[in-house]
Amino acid sequence: MKHALCRWLFSITCLFVLLAASAQASPVRELLPDAVPLGSGSFRWFGLKLYDARLWSRKRSVSTEDWMRTPLALELTYSRNLYGTRIAEASSDEMKKLGIGTAAQQRAWLDAMKQMFPNVEEGTQLVGLYQPGQPTRFFRDGVAIGEIADPEFGPAFFGIWLHPHTSAPKLRAALLGKP
Repeated sequence: MKHALCRWLFSITCLFVLLAASAQASPVRELLPDAVPLGSGSFRWFGLKLYDARLWSRKRSVSTEDWMRTPLALELTYSRNLYGTRIAEASSDEMKKLGIGTAAQQRAWLDAMKQMFPNVEEGTQLVGLYQPGQPTRFFRDGVAIGEIADPEFGPAFFGIWLHPHTSAPKLRAALLGKP
């Protein structure tokens, strides 16, 4: 009887672990079925961890020069509460620092991101899907939240992490799987 109870408790525990994992499962496998993770790392701001990032691709490696020609998914799992408008503004600021897009594009992208990006809390997962020449699509905890149709937005947005002059070069190297 004691062994049966232990097996039952173990089975229930495993079931809850699997359910919790599937609840936070990334939509990447559905979006890019043959994708593999290239690399991952954490982003910190003045020592505070804001999120963990993981980059997915259909290729096993992506050169620092040709990432814009490759379908990619960027998965961010947040470590703190942040307002969606602040995420949009920070993204826009980074694209401006990189000199990507015209002033009119930057304004349109900021407006679109402000409307789309949700407030996040610890554990929230946002995924951006970039496919060259197509709208850039976004997901929150596996549910589609919107897209930006401008084909120049994808390279601009992913450039925040992957552009050679990103403000986070160590995270860029980690995401691209480079030592």
